[in-house]
Amino acid sequence: MSDDTAHARPAETYAEVEDALLSRWPETRLEPSLDRIRAFTELLGEPQRSFRVIHLTGTNGKTSTSRMIERLLRALDLRTGRFTSPHLERMSERISIDGEHLTDEEFVRAFNDVAAYTHLVDEDQDHPLSFFETIVGMAYAAFADAPVDVAVIEVGMGGSWDATNVADADVAVVLPIAIDHAKYLGDNVAAIAQEKSGILKEGSYAVFAEQTPDVAAVLLERSVEVGATVAREGMELGVISRVPAVGGQMLSLQGLHGRYDDIFLPLYGSHQAQNAAVALAAVEAFGNGEPLDAEIVRAAFAEVTSPGRLEIIRRSPSIVLDAAHNPHGAEATAEALEDSFSFSPLIGVMGVMGDKDADGVLAAFEPHFHHLICTQNSTSRSMSAADLGAAAIEIYGEDRVTVVPDLAEAIDQAATLAEAGEAFGDAFGAGAVLITGSVVTVGEARAMLKGRR
Repeated sequence: MSDDTAHARPAETYAEVEDALLSRWPETRLEPSLDRIRAFTELLGEPQRSFRVIHLTGTNGKTSTSRMIERLLRALDLRTGRFTSPHLERMSERISIDGEHLTDEEFVRAFNDVAAYTHLVDEDQDHPLSFFETIVGMAYAAFADAPVDVAVIEVGMGGSWDATNVADADVAVVLPIAIDHAKYLGDNVAAIAQEKSGILKEGSYAVFAEQTPDVAAVLLERSVEVGATVAREGMELGVISRVPAVGGQMLSLQGLHGRYDDIFLPLYGSHQAQNAAVALAAVEAFGNGEPLDAEIVRAAFAEVTSPGRLEIIRRSPSIVLDAAHNPHGAEATAEALEDSFSFSPLIGVMGVMGDKDADGVLAAFEPHFHHLICTQNSTSRSMSAADLGAAAIEIYGEDRVTVVPDLAEAIDQAATLAEAGEAFGDAFGAGAVLITGSVVTVGEARAMLKGRR
């Protein structure tokens, strides 16, 4: 079959689309340019111009915050699109319309709608479209076709050169910035902030989570440069109070236009309360300058979900999933564990990617894990269980570390240790397992554990 014939034949199955996308440059291969994605969206008719945009960047919290924003917008009777990355279990999770990710059939259709144009870009540019650029184009075209009123867009990595940045944000949200993707973005938070500040456009409303002083300075300088209106956590918005509650927490939040009390958020940890304050402010900034209806806000937050973020996937023993994959995220998760749960013993199952700060993640969890099982996920980017185990022994000591390369077996061994809590002197404790270290590890574990239920 000639290339032209292959190009002309539409994909028929989800697996064919997955193969076609995965045959392109992976998300981790970057060539900092918007030329290809601009050429692609131009051929598609500039779909990203047909809806308003709330754009999110930051090191951690993008997915949870975008889900909160989306839920609030839908409660206001707006039709929403949401683009997220990476996915937990299935590629189609990256593109959602009205809170539901695309079905397999819709995902195939979204791919076929843009496939012919990918080849035109490939032939015209120095480098072919990447996996990420292609799926961004799919998302923007699907949102325009729906059509949606507003799209909630998470960057893939960084900001200025991220493929999502061909859209201009009505509201630009910058969540806490710390070191991550150091290989690609550098190991200087001010430089990372400079890159991420690229989503602030002329006339944007900028909503900033609490930042370190050097990061805040960079963001404010960019805001002045583009004439953005600024709202900052701790100044114009924030968490007034939070109390852990069964199944989540009760919050009082200060928004841009009012105070909102008695909000139940079914997610754990002070970081999620802060995400909620930022999400609320983003939706207020998107609106008409009036306070939101408090009852609508309460109802929307009560329905928020964030799979793979301190998600209890099984009980007896409790198995918790959390996609923390850098020290900043791991510290927030560890704090939330202390704040909201009384697990004892807590057994860790960890699999990390080879390009991550494994030592930092291991150290963040060390005071909280009675025992750690080091494993790996199925991707070629995964650090080997043996290498992670060697690093863990340096921090935890040999007696507290077991190496089990097979993820399913690692989960089973951890559950057995959690159930036998009395072996650690915790006869009256409620043993639990936390699976963490990578979105991919957590996604694979989630699929396994859902299949067993």
